[in-house]
Amino acid sequence: MWIRTLQQAKRVTKIVLGFTILAVGVALMVLPGPGILTIVGGLAILATEFVWARRLLDRFKAQARAARDAITQRKPQSGQ
Repeated sequence: MWIRTLQQAKRVTKIVLGFTILAVGVALMVLPGPGILTIVGGLAILATEFVWARRLLDRFKAQARAARDAITQRKPQSGQ
């Protein structure tokens, strides 16, 4: 058997679960549902094992912060 320890079994489970959630998130981009949130969730799980997923998740977080800051910095338009 290729999984010899409990630690290896947990790692394989996290990887399979992360990629599955990531794939569901990609499908939800064209189907009704929270696609972006599901993708972020899958990346969060994969980020515990892979550096590329951590970097991509950090990029998502930075873009979300920038969008939030842009929205909160807007001044109300006159007449509203």
